[in-house]
Formats: sequence, C-alpha cells, structure tokens
Amino acid sequence: MHASLEPMRRAFLEVLLRLALDPQRMLAAGLDLWGRSLRGDAPPEPAPPAPDRRFRDPAWREQPLFDGLRRAYLTGAGWLEDLVAQAPDVDRHTAHQARFYARQLTDALSPSNFPALNPEVLRAARESHGLSLLKGLQALCEDLARGQGQLATRMTDRRTFRLGETLATTPGDVVHEERLFQLIQYRPTTPTVHRQPLLVVPPWINKFYILDLRPENSFVRWAVERGYTVFLISWVNPDETHAEVDWEDYLVHGLIAALEAVCRVTNEERVSALGYCIGGTLLASGLAWLAARDDALIASATLLTTQVDFSEPGDLGAFIDAPQLERLEARMRGRGYLDGLEMMTTFNLLRAKDLVWPFVVNNYLLGREPAPSDFLAWSTDPTRMPARAHATYLRELYLHNRLVQPGALSLAGIPLDLGRVKTPLYVQACREDHIAPFRSVYRGARHFRGPVRFVLAGSGHVAGVINPPSANRYRHWVPKLRPAASSGNAAASALNADGIESDADGIASHANADAWLQDAVERPGSWWTDWDAWQSERSGGRVPARVPGQGGARIIEAAPGRYVRSRLLPE
Repeated sequence: MHASLEPMRRAFLEVLLRLALDPQRMLAAGLDLWGRSLRGDAPPEPAPPAPDRRFRDPAWREQPLFDGLRRAYLTGAGWLEDLVAQAPDVDRHTAHQARFYARQLTDALSPSNFPALNPEVLRAARESHGLSLLKGLQALCEDLARGQGQLATRMTDRRTFRLGETLATTPGDVVHEERLFQLIQYRPTTPTVHRQPLLVVPPWINKFYILDLRPENSFVRWAVERGYTVFLISWVNPDETHAEVDWEDYLVHGLIAALEAVCRVTNEERVSALGYCIGGTLLASGLAWLAARDDALIASATLLTTQVDFSEPGDLGAFIDAPQLERLEARMRGRGYLDGLEMMTTFNLLRAKDLVWPFVVNNYLLGREPAPSDFLAWSTDPTRMPARAHATYLRELYLHNRLVQPGALSLAGIPLDLGRVKTPLYVQACREDHIAPFRSVYRGARHFRGPVRFVLAGSGHVAGVINPPSANRYRHWVPKLRPAASSGNAAASALNADGIESDADGIASHANADAWLQDAVERPGSWWTDWDAWQSERSGGRVPARVPGQGGARIIEAAPGRYVRSRLLPE
C-alpha cells in the first residue's frame, strides 16, 4: 500500500467499526445490498461521450459470466461507498478520508484489474500464446527500475515528445536568470503588440510547458499571436540545496523579481500577470503584498484554477492534517525536498480510476505500449518541492487557511490582506476540477475587493484550461450581462476607483458558486476568447512589437531554457 493511504485506511476502519456497533443500521445495510443485488441495481451507465472505460470490451455485456461480474461489482462498489458516507458520529475530516479510501478500494477491486476476470486480458493472452503477459511482466520490472524501487508507471511514449522539438516550441529566449527561475520572453508574431506586457506564472508543481505543449494547443503561442508580449517564469527543479527556500522566497525572489525584470526589459511601469494553480496562489499572495505597499505594479491579473480559500480543498484535503504533515515534514527535512514521484503518485490517486488502473491493465496485463499523449508526457515529468516552502504552503494555507484571514500571514515582514486588492481580476475555474474544485475557487474570488470576472470552463484541472478555440471542445459559462450603473442609481456606489462596477460579474451578488452558475450564460467551446476580450481591454494601446534582446538586453539562451530540462525520471 502507498504510505500516504495509511491514514485513510485507519479512517475507513474506524467508520466500519462505528457501523458495526449499530446493529440496526448494519441490518438495514445488508437488506439494502440484498435488494440491490436482486434488482441488479448497479449505478446507471454514464452517457456518451464518457462511458466507463474499464468495461469497454463488448464481452463485459455480451457474455453472461462477465456481465454478471460487472453488475455485481458496480452494485457492491456503489453500496459500500454509500454505506461509508452514511456512517454516524464521525468527524468531517475522518469521514472524508474514509470516503476517499472506500473509493480507492472499490477502484482497486474492479474485476477489470484481475487477469483471470478480464475478458480482454484473457483473449490477448490466448491469441499471443502468453506473450502479452510476459511483455507486461517485463514492463512492470522496467517501471520498478525507473522508480528505483517505487512503481513509476509509464503513462505515455515519451519518445514522441521532446522539449524544444515537439513540446515547448514557441520561439523565445531566456532574458533573465536567478537561482529560482529563468525568465523567457517570447518572440512576437505581429507587427504591433499591446503596450502592457503579460507575465505568466506557472505552477512549480510540474513544469511550465503545460502552457506551451504542441503548437496547436499552446496557450503561450496563441497569446503571442494575439499581440501580447508574453514573458514566462520557468521555475528551477529544486534539490537539497534549496531546502531552506520558503514561500516568501518564491514571492520576493521569484514573482516580484520577475515583474521587475519585465519592466526593465520593456521599459514599462506596469505589467499584466496570469497565474495557474499554485502559481496563481503565489500571484494572489503577491497582489496582497503589493497592495499593502500601495504598489500598482500589476495592472490586471488572471487566476486559472487557483485556490486562495482552502476551507473546502477537495480530495487533496484527505492528505492534510497535523499528524500527516508532521510525518511529511520529517521526510522532507531528511532530504531537503519532497520527491517528485511521491507528489505525482498522490495526484494520480485523486483520480485512480483514470490515472492508475487503466495503465496497470494496458501496460502490465495486456502488455501494450501506452498511447502518445502530450498531457501525460507533461504530467509524468515531475518536479521536487523545496522542504520549507512546501511545508509552509501545506500548513499555513491548506491546514490553517491563513491567506484569507486578514493579517494572519506575513511575507517578508508584510501582513497580507486579500481584501485590500483592488486590481481587476479574471478568475477561471473548471467544473470537473479534482485539484482546485470550482466552488472553492469561487469562494476564494469573493475575498478580493476589486472587480472580478468569474468564468467557469468545462472538463478538469488541465484539459479545461488547455482548450484552444480551434478544438471546439467542451463549453464555458460566463456571467449574465448586468445593467450598467447610472449616476442616479444606488448601484453607482459599487463603482471602484477605476470606474468599473465591482459587482459587474456577480461575485458579490451571488451567495455561492451554484447560485452563480444557475444565473450564468452557457457558451460553446473555449474560454480563451472571453479572456482575450477581457485582457485586451486592460492592456493599453498598441506599440511596435518587442523583440528579445532589444535595446541591449542580454539573451542568455533560447527557450525553453535549461531549467526545464532537468528530469527526475529517465525517458
């Protein structure tokens, strides 16, 4: 068992014990299971285009034995998860952990994961005279060797994807470098550009090129083509020498240093900024830090799938409590960082049905090569986390939720208060996000004082963000247009110093994300065009395109730079 699941296992056993001490409840549960079995009461099949991929082989429905196995499993799995969810007298955190473990257990026990119970595996073994199973065993041994004893399952064929060749190919140059990051300036493709440069702040959990995958789905390339002077932070992949780097170092020597470098390179006084995931959390911290200094360095900001209010952090919360953090901090102190493979495993467990077991079946039971995927090439290129910075992030933000408590968190001696931030914000969330749940993102957006445009995208944490308009996939929801405030209207009092109605997009007037969504307007396709319309209005007039190295600025090396090339796992 993965060590991080042990607390969840104990919570699960505690719930089962409490249930066992309630005979009436257990009798009712047994009768419920009996009734479900007699009725064949499995959960309804998902509607296309998202069927249960575990049972996609026709034999699961056409052959009575396998159809019975499938139905019995789905009935039992649904029953167990419902039973755990109804356990009495269990505190909220323990109940969450128990539900999470129950889902891990039921996902693991799917008959599709057992070679003797999976018709596709049996057929492949018969047709290959057992060679498929031998190939699977060889793949298992290779993945154990890659992870140096930990199972590092190959999720894609990385030979298809090479940094600077097929991934992260948008032309640009590293124009500034520090211990924590390299700053990339991308080369313009339009004769004129918006005056205000755009700094992209990616997460340092994984690498920046999620925003610059292939040319056809690169957000960076798309933004450059729309006339933005795009700069991007490429974070260092830390090692034991970065053990004492803290959250405030990422702020002062990362974000603020990058903003100042952008101003020097472009000879501009203000910058637009865009942060993704933990990069957005850092950007929100920076906005509060600058607001406390009455510094208007950031003219407008975008937060993509960003949590600032961690009161309901989703399934990652199952891993966050004082005892678990103490054990994690002890491990990190021993080596100076959190190992990237451990972090990758934790994220995969959040969606084990999609990110663990399909690859076990494909690679080890069917003996097949994983399919090429740029998303998975990125997600299996993990990074380490500096021990002190990661401990601060988990303890101060996730556990104690201090970022949204005015003055509770100080960085470089300055107390933070999100309520002082008046900067116009574009806040984007994803409806199926398992890392930054959209209701949590919405709740966080309500802590800012300035005008906020909240937009919800379809799909999850990655696919919902990396969704170019040309793909014409998913959908997004935008605020319903509201009447403009007139000078004689009481709503005029909502106008901020910039003359923008602070509640123009409904953050203040809707009590929660569900109320906002009920009132929102659904649109087909990508949210990128909505962001472009918002950002272009806040980026100033047009000026001649800026070329890296212009005006004597030093070019260090071509993008994507060497910081991003540091790999923890062999190809």
